[in-house]
Amino acid sequence: MNLYPTNLTDPRYDVILAIIGDNRRRNHSLREIFDALFYLLKTGCQWRMLPHEFPPWKLVCYYFSKWKNNGTFEGINDILRDGFRKGNGRNSSPSVGLIDSQSVKTTGAGGQERGFDGG
Repeated sequence: MNLYPTNLTDPRYDVILAIIGDNRRRNHSLREIFDALFYLLKTGCQWRMLPHEFPPWKLVCYYFSKWKNNGTFEGINDILRDGFRKGNGRNSSPSVGLIDSQSVKTTGAGGQERGFDGG
């Protein structure tokens, strides 16, 4: 098994596997697929430049598309977020959302007008 800083720990993988609930036999384990996805997300490398220690990039891309389209990622995120919030003594979903922005008034520096972003 590859040791990258982006790899899932055993407890984290167990949580994700329990959420997905898929224990089928495969040539490449789901853990390898998730490790490859986290590597891609963290490093920003292109699909085709995925190191050869991971499953083939086309297979990783297939699972990414499948899980994105069928809501698997959203479900995992919801369950993990809710559990984290409850573990910290908070409601499972936020009750308030805040959006903030800052704008700078225009100056006539350099003879050019600069715009004003009102938010």
